[in-house]
Amino acid sequence: MQPKIMMKKKSVSASKASLVLFLCQMISALDVPLDSKLLEELSQPPTITQQSPKDYIVDPRENIVIQCEAKGKPPPSFSWTRNGTHFDIDKDAQVTMKPNSGTLVINIMNGGKAEAYEGVYQCTARNERGAAISNNIVIRPSRSPLWTKERLEPNHVREGDSLVLHCRPPVGLPPPIIFWMDNAFQRLPQSERVSQGLNGDLYFSNVQPEDTREDYICYARFNHTQTIQQKQPISVKVFSMDSLNDTIAANLSDTDIYGAKPVTERQPVLLTPTGSTSTKVELRGNVLLLECIAAGLPTPVIRWIKEGGELPANRTFFENFKKTLKIIDVSEADSGNYKCIARNILGSAHHVISVTVKAAPYWITAPRNLVLSPGEDGTLICRANGNPKPNISWLANGVPIAIAPEDPSRKVDGDTIIFSHVQERSSAVYQCNASNEYGYLLANAFVNVLAEPPRILTTTNKLYQVIADSPALLDCAYFGSPKPEIEWFKGVKGSILRGNEYIFHDNGTLEIPVAQKDSTGTYTCVARNELGKIQNEVHLEVKDPTMIIKQPEYKVIQRYGQVSFECIIKHDSTLLPTVIWLKDNDALPDDERFLVGKDNLTIMNVTDKDDGTYTCIVNTTLDSVSASAVLTVVAAPPTPAIIYARPNPPFDLELTGQLERSVELSWIPGDENNSPITNFVIEYEDGLHEPGVWHYQTEVPGTQTTVQLKLSPYVNYSFRVIAVNEIGRSQPSEPSEQYLTKSANPDENPSNVQGIGSEPDNLVITWESLKGFQSNGPGLQYKVSWRQKDVDDEWTSVIVANVSKYIVSGTPTFVPYEIKVQALNDLGYAPEPSEVIGHSGEDLPMVAPGNVQVHVINSTLAKVHWDPVPLKTVRGHLQGYKVYYWKVQSLSRRSRRHVEKKILTFRGNKTFGMLPGLEPYSSYKLNVRVVNGKGEGPASPDKVFKTPEGVPSSPSFLKITNPTLDSLTLEWGSPTHPNGILISYILKFQPINNTHELGPLVEIRIPANESSMILKNLNYSTRYKFYFNAQTSVGSGSQITEEAVTIMDEGKEDWKKEIVNGSRSFFVLKGLTPGTAYKVRVGAEGLFGFRSSEDVFETGPAMASRQVDIATQGWFIGLMCAVALLILILLIVCFIRRNKGGKYPVKEKEDAHADPEIQPMKEDDGTFGEYSDAEDHKPLKKGSRTPSDRTVKKEDSDDSLVDYGEGVNGQFNEDGSFIGQYSGKKEKEPAEGNESSEAPSPVNAMNSFV
Repeated sequence: MQPKIMMKKKSVSASKASLVLFLCQMISALDVPLDSKLLEELSQPPTITQQSPKDYIVDPRENIVIQCEAKGKPPPSFSWTRNGTHFDIDKDAQVTMKPNSGTLVINIMNGGKAEAYEGVYQCTARNERGAAISNNIVIRPSRSPLWTKERLEPNHVREGDSLVLHCRPPVGLPPPIIFWMDNAFQRLPQSERVSQGLNGDLYFSNVQPEDTREDYICYARFNHTQTIQQKQPISVKVFSMDSLNDTIAANLSDTDIYGAKPVTERQPVLLTPTGSTSTKVELRGNVLLLECIAAGLPTPVIRWIKEGGELPANRTFFENFKKTLKIIDVSEADSGNYKCIARNILGSAHHVISVTVKAAPYWITAPRNLVLSPGEDGTLICRANGNPKPNISWLANGVPIAIAPEDPSRKVDGDTIIFSHVQERSSAVYQCNASNEYGYLLANAFVNVLAEPPRILTTTNKLYQVIADSPALLDCAYFGSPKPEIEWFKGVKGSILRGNEYIFHDNGTLEIPVAQKDSTGTYTCVARNELGKIQNEVHLEVKDPTMIIKQPEYKVIQRYGQVSFECIIKHDSTLLPTVIWLKDNDALPDDERFLVGKDNLTIMNVTDKDDGTYTCIVNTTLDSVSASAVLTVVAAPPTPAIIYARPNPPFDLELTGQLERSVELSWIPGDENNSPITNFVIEYEDGLHEPGVWHYQTEVPGTQTTVQLKLSPYVNYSFRVIAVNEIGRSQPSEPSEQYLTKSANPDENPSNVQGIGSEPDNLVITWESLKGFQSNGPGLQYKVSWRQKDVDDEWTSVIVANVSKYIVSGTPTFVPYEIKVQALNDLGYAPEPSEVIGHSGEDLPMVAPGNVQVHVINSTLAKVHWDPVPLKTVRGHLQGYKVYYWKVQSLSRRSRRHVEKKILTFRGNKTFGMLPGLEPYSSYKLNVRVVNGKGEGPASPDKVFKTPEGVPSSPSFLKITNPTLDSLTLEWGSPTHPNGILISYILKFQPINNTHELGPLVEIRIPANESSMILKNLNYSTRYKFYFNAQTSVGSGSQITEEAVTIMDEGKEDWKKEIVNGSRSFFVLKGLTPGTAYKVRVGAEGLFGFRSSEDVFETGPAMASRQVDIATQGWFIGLMCAVALLILILLIVCFIRRNKGGKYPVKEKEDAHADPEIQPMKEDDGTFGEYSDAEDHKPLKKGSRTPSDRTVKKEDSDDSLVDYGEGVNGQFNEDGSFIGQYSGKKEKEPAEGNESSEAPSPVNAMNSFV
């Protein structure tokens, strides 16, 4: 709230003027320096310096000390009130006041009762200039009552249940600190499962057998009285499920015992706080503590969030295993809803705590003491905030200002007191009280009206000493009322100090930022106000800096040798330096081998321990410098080796033979360091134009130590030399003496002269300015000349300062100009410059290209032609032509869309261009514009052209649904880009066998207005691949492909079954044919009958690349041919031998009596092999045949589904699904003795499993 300065019957401007006046006076209020002598002399109203806290809890066994200390001139007297009335301490023998103090001592240890002195106390400190008051100090003795007697029953808890042990400590002042221990005074361990709440109760999320004990004891510690109270022990017994089962078993019969249920896991339930929501009010600046403790098994984990925001970073902490959320230093921004979430594997529970942050009053601007001169103005401002908004009230000398004595210079305006034209009687102490329901603030601020002549507090003739080039601060502490003005003088009759070389501080201090030797002298400080004038002299001495001119150097020394470090210094003759040597930043060892001389440190008989860094420190009373070097101790003398290094820098540079444009430079080379110097590089510095910047001048061979250098006029030259060898470059030499060459006319003119207009009616001439050393003299300027080309005009010239641009206005649009820029200085002109051609500013082209023609090449490409515009109408540099074209609509869809213009730019004077990327069968428009450096000209009339039809894009989708034994349903979407009028769709398809071999391709043409069809007469259980595309009159578009499978024929295929253990939930089907569709049924028998379910799946394709048909391999065919040839030869031999042997009796007997046991083959041999679980699928047996009567036994040939069942379990549900258990089944015998072992076709391979 801003101070309101309002006067009746005054204009607004007068009010503003008053406000400015008061603010100025407020800024100019005096500050009293903290000078003890000054403070003893000046009158000052009382100020409270020390007081007891507002809420003062005391130990009832000790004396009560209520503090009240104050200062003032004259020293203040003290008085007290108790509970709002005067407290006469002289009438109470137990109460005394300390001498020269307002502190009360209430004697309790000699018979007094602390309870008798409970109440609200306030101290007043008063002198002739006002009265200051303390806060209201509330005195209360601490209390530590005993625990109430109570009977505690043992807690019997089932394992896994939650439990709360209540503490309920006695109400004390202040509240006690709670903790749980056992009989041995050991703290009970706490965890995520067991923890103590903020109220002191002990919470078990779930109890375990190890929680059984009889000594859960709650303790309350009262800090003020240093006492601890103990609650009676609490007994907890946890019953486990095993012990509970044993107890039940001992009392019940076998038929009654079902057993106690095992420990049941439970989802979280909040033990505290209860319900789903709660509220919490906290004060600003306090610590916010929110707690959530949950029951559950497993033990829940607690998580905290703030709804609609984030938890404050750096102020949020989690305690008690994240069950307590702690936010320190809360503010109003921390108000909101905080949610705790307790979660375990079974679920979660949550609670929302609505937090409101209120605020006791706090200062925005506390009133500050005012020291004013008679007749001055000032303000006291008291601004506080809080929630709710605090009420501001003023007191004067401890009395409400409404009933305080009148003061005509004082005006109260809300939180501001305005003082106008104060007098000495206006001195007083004012109290500001800011209060709301949560507390109050009380601040004392005095108004002290003083009339004092100037005083200078700085010691007379004080001597200041500083080092050159460092700042010097000369003090002139002062006081006076009104505030004095300060002036500084140098010397006895010196003039007042002003200028940028001095800084004048508000406290009177004079600062010389960079003190030089000539700053030495006597300085006088003068302070004056309307009551008087005083001055004081101080002295300044500027000393030379301390320097180490010969620093210690790196040393490598052999063990037991001797080494010396130098430290030669230069210092001011009036300063006494001290030299200290350190080793590794510590004092030198106390060893007689270390000898410290005036300028060096010598180490005798060096050992390995002497290895390290040695530092020389030089101290004076004003400055300190240091330098370090490393000592390395080696075991043995190193083998002499050539060390190659960069050369040392040259030295002793000398300039001779100085002429206007040349000088001779000579030097002495430094050490080559075992690598010959190959060349010297000479650099120069121009101290007049570019001080501190070194430029390359020239270089000479390494055998040369003198060089003649060419110079430029008006350059202050310094030279340095760098030696170069194969290792590298040396450090630069010290600079030579400076040589300033005489001034001369410029030798050259500016470069890169250009003339380019920025506007249609101007010409901007630019150039690169000459470098400083190129000016050849002072007063560098430029003569800028121009005239229109091809027009008989005179040159127009102007001389400009050292700039790099000049603008010629009022020129015709885009005409050529001849331009030249000539340098000149105070001595004359540079040589005549060369001319360059520039142009005045461009303007937009005037006309559009004509005769725009479009030739459509194909459905996506067109060529556009135009006539060039006359160059005069371009009015600038012709950059090219831009063709704008856009699609108007698609001729196939007749639907307009958002116009997106495309732009093609053709550089130069080109009159045609190609338009790529057009969409087929569309209508387009275009126009052409000419472009110059200013922009684009007008557009030509829009030209309309159309693209012919093209091939369409692929159909947007192809879906294959409703598979049956011999049909599939195909659905498709029209192409996204038809690019013309669709005339038909082309569908091609072909079957795929299990080795991914493709069958014959079938093609079907479909009318364009169709979007689906049913494809019939397909083979069952066969995979087909489909290719689908659309056609326009131009041709076919890109195709989309899909694959699908017809379903199997259940009536024609056999079922196989397997018996599976009832406890299993899966079964692996082996021996399936790749790329084949199967139907699977799973049936189960239970208490409620039989149930089954059915599904269809397809095996993946065969890995054709890994399956090798051995019958097609060349080596196998050759081997079989060889075996057949050998058998044929063997048969021929046997036939020949048999014919030679004739007939024997045994042979005849054999021929006469045929063996009746010989039969074609057993019936069992005429069957297919049993189905096997093994991965090895054996082929059908060779040579199997039917019995001689060509009949097949019923039990071997019948293949009904009844065979899959066993007894009554082999039955079906009404839907035909099988619900019996599984068993293996036999394959059918082949009819008529079919012995083919050929691999089954995809159709024959459709075996189903139940």
